[in-house]
Amino acid sequence: MQTLPSHARIIVIGGGIIGCSTAYHLTKLGVRDILLLERKRLTSGTTWHAAGLVRAAQYTQNLARLSKYTIDLYAGLEAETGQPTGFVQPGSISIATNPARWEELLRGVGMLSSFGVEAEPITAREAQQKWPMMNVDDVVGAVWYPRDGKCNPVDTTMALARGARLGGARIVENMQVSRILTANGRVTGVETPAGVVHSDVVVNCTGMWARQLGLSVGVDVPLQACEHFYIVTDRMEGMHPNLPVMRDMDHCAYFKEDAGKLLLGAFEPVAKPWALDGIPEDFEFGELPEDFEHFAPILEDAIKRVPSLGRVGIRKFFNGPESFSADGRYILGPAPELAGFFVAAGFNSIGIQSGGGAGMALAHWIVEGAPPFDLWDVDIGRFFPHQNKSTFLVPRVSESLGLLYAMHWPFRQYASSRGIRLSPLHDRIASAGAGFGEVAGYERPNWFGDPGERHEYIYSWGRQNWFEASAREHRAVRETAGLFDQSCFGKISVKGPDARALLDRVSCNAIDIEPGRIVYTQWLNERGGIEADVTVTRLAQNDFLVVTSCASTLHDLRHLRRMARPEECVTIADVSDEFAMLGLMGPEARRILAPLASADLSTEAFPFGASRRMEIAGVPVRAGRITYVGELGWEILVPAAQAGTVFDSVMEAGRPVGLRLAGYHAMNSLRLEKAYRHWGHDITPDETPAEAGLGYCVAWDKPGGFIGREALLPGRGIPPSRRVVQFLLEDPDPLLIHAEPILQDGRVVGRITSGMYGHNLGGAVGLGQVDAGVPTAPDAFLAGRFEIDVAGRRIPARASLKPLYDPKGERVRD
Repeated sequence: MQTLPSHARIIVIGGGIIGCSTAYHLTKLGVRDILLLERKRLTSGTTWHAAGLVRAAQYTQNLARLSKYTIDLYAGLEAETGQPTGFVQPGSISIATNPARWEELLRGVGMLSSFGVEAEPITAREAQQKWPMMNVDDVVGAVWYPRDGKCNPVDTTMALARGARLGGARIVENMQVSRILTANGRVTGVETPAGVVHSDVVVNCTGMWARQLGLSVGVDVPLQACEHFYIVTDRMEGMHPNLPVMRDMDHCAYFKEDAGKLLLGAFEPVAKPWALDGIPEDFEFGELPEDFEHFAPILEDAIKRVPSLGRVGIRKFFNGPESFSADGRYILGPAPELAGFFVAAGFNSIGIQSGGGAGMALAHWIVEGAPPFDLWDVDIGRFFPHQNKSTFLVPRVSESLGLLYAMHWPFRQYASSRGIRLSPLHDRIASAGAGFGEVAGYERPNWFGDPGERHEYIYSWGRQNWFEASAREHRAVRETAGLFDQSCFGKISVKGPDARALLDRVSCNAIDIEPGRIVYTQWLNERGGIEADVTVTRLAQNDFLVVTSCASTLHDLRHLRRMARPEECVTIADVSDEFAMLGLMGPEARRILAPLASADLSTEAFPFGASRRMEIAGVPVRAGRITYVGELGWEILVPAAQAGTVFDSVMEAGRPVGLRLAGYHAMNSLRLEKAYRHWGHDITPDETPAEAGLGYCVAWDKPGGFIGREALLPGRGIPPSRRVVQFLLEDPDPLLIHAEPILQDGRVVGRITSGMYGHNLGGAVGLGQVDAGVPTAPDAFLAGRFEIDVAGRRIPARASLKPLYDPKGERVRD
C-alpha cells in the first residue's frame, strides 16, 4: 500500500475530470502541497463514459464565461502537457422543428451574443450542407455554433492530471477515503487505509458519491444518479472527424461522430434514477443493464432524422450512470455547513464541457476566499435542506434530466416534488383561484384566475394564459388596491447588545436609527459588490428584523452569521415560519386598513419607512410602511396561527373598493415599472451600489464604516462605467424575459437582466446592465439610439436612469 503524507494543504477527493481540473488549477495559483485521492482509478465512475461534448452555450453570462474558458483550455492542453486530448472544434448545430423551438433558438442567439459567444442562425438547407445525412423536411431553422467542439474525456482528464503533477500535486489512485475528519465546525483532514492525512481544506469532487460523502459530515449535496443512454453504431458512411455535433432537442437526441461511427445520445422526458440506496462499493468502470424499450422511442425518431441510421448495425448499447442535481444546475463552492469543505459535483451531463471552468473557479474560491465572479446560479449555498431528501430528489431528477432538452419556456414550473412548503394562508389562496409557482420549495400564488379561467400554466413565448389575469391585478394595485401573500419572504431576527454593531458593519446604509424605523440597505463583500439586498427594521434598542426574498433567505442568514465576530454578543435566528406576511398595496390601502387598525395611519402619524405595532381586527401585528411595487402600502407581519383572521378581515373591508388578490407575476411587473432591483438578477456580487443605481443607500461617513467601503472609496464621486438602466420597448407587442441584448447605436452594450410587461407603461419593461467602457456621466450614458434584440428583431427602446413610473416617488409617500 502506498504511503501518504501526514499533512497536505489541500486534499481533493475524486479523480474524474472535475477533481483533476481542480488540482491542475490549484497548481496554477501557486499551490504545491495538493493531494488528490481516487478510490479506484482516474476517470472511473462517470468521466470515462461521457460523450465528450464541449460547447460554450450557457444560460447566464458567467456560466458562459466558464464554458468559453474550458474551450480555450482544452485547445492548448495537449501542447502544454504532451498528453493528447482528442480535442477538435468541428462546431455544432441545433435544429428546430416547430416555431416555438425556433423562437427559443433565436432568443438564445441573442443572449449568447450579449455574452460574446458566437452563434449564427442558418436555414434548414444550410444545416443539411453541414450535416448531409440529416433529413430536414420538418426543420424550421437551425443555429450554427462554430467554436463548439468535442474531446476524448479520458485523455483530457489524463492531460489535466499530468498538468497537476507537473505543477507539484500528488495523485494517488486506489486510495479510499473512509472518513472525513472534523472538529469545531470545520474539516481537519481525512482517514484512509494508509492512515490519517491532516488538512484545513477538503474538496469533494466525487461525482455520484458526493451526496453520500456530504451526508457523512452533515453537508447537503442534492444530487442523484440516473441511468443515461447512448448507442454507438457500426462504421457508418458520412461519418468523419470534422462532422459537427447535431442536436435535435425536439426529439430528445444528439448525434456525434465517434471514430467513423455514429454516437446517438438521449435526454429522455422521464429519466430512471439509479442506486437509490447508494452506489455499490465496488462500482468502477461499470455499465448498467440495457433497457432497449426505454430507449426505443428516441431511436425511432432518430432514424427519421438520420435515415441511414436505420441501415447500420448497433455496435454498442450503453447505459451508464450520471449524477443530476435538484435543480438542473451544477453544485460548486464552499459547503455552508462545514468550514473548509468544498464541493464540485452534480454536473447534469455537462461535466466535460464545464470541467475546465469549474475547476478554475473552484481553485480561485479555495485560495482567494471568493469566486472569480458571481456564480450564485451554481453556488451550493442556494439549496434548502428539503432538496436533499430522497423523497424530493428522486422525483425531481426524473423530471429535470428530460428538461435539459425540453422547451425552456419562460416561467416554466417543475411538476414534481411540489407542495413542500405552504403559506399559513395556502388554503384560502388556493380556493381564490391561484395559479401556483414554486420558489425554494414554497408554493406561491403567481396569479389569480377569475371563475372559469384555467389556473395551470399554458406555456408559450407570447402572452401566456395568465397574462390578462395578471394585468387585472397590476391595474388594481395602481388604481385601487391589491393584497399579496408575502409569507414566503425571509425574516431574520437579530438581537443582543452587539446586534446594532454587527448590522451597521455589514450594511452600507446607516442602521443606527430610532426604533420603529425601516432602512433599505445592501450588504457588500470586501470588493464592494452586493451580497444581499434587504430591509432592516429596528424594533427596539437591541432588537432588529431583517426581511429578504424567499430564495435568498438562507444565503443572507449564513452571510450574517459569517460576518459576526466571535466576541460579539448577538443572536441570529430564522423566524420566517413564525409569521405570515401580507402586503396591502395601492392608493386605497389606507382607506381599507384604517377601520381595522388600532393605530393612526395618516402620513403624519405613520410616514413612509415607519414600523408600528398595532392590532388589525383585534390581532396583534407589526406593520411597516414600505413597498416593492411603488404604491402607498403596508407590509403586515402576523403570527402564523392568526393570519387567517387578518386576511379575511382585510378582504372583507376591501371588497367595496375593488380590492383584488395579486400574485408574484404582478409584483414583478409592478416593481419593474418602478425600476426596483432584484438581487440575483439585476444586482449581484459583481455590481457596486453606484453601478446598481443604489448609491443613495451608501452612508459613507457613518461611524465605524462598513464592509466594502475601502473598495468603493477610489470610485467615490466618479461616474461609473457600468449602470443598471430601465428600458421600455416602443413597440407594445414584443415581450422581454431576460438576457436580451441591449444595443446602443447598433453596438451590443449589455443585456436585459429581468423583464415583464408594464401594463401602466404600455409595453414590455426591463432592467438591464449597460457597459459604457469608461466612466460616463448620466446624460452621456444615455445618449444615442437604444434597441433591444428580441428573437432576432431589433426593437427601439426608451432608456432611463430614473423610474419611468412615478420618478419622484410621490405615490409611496402620499
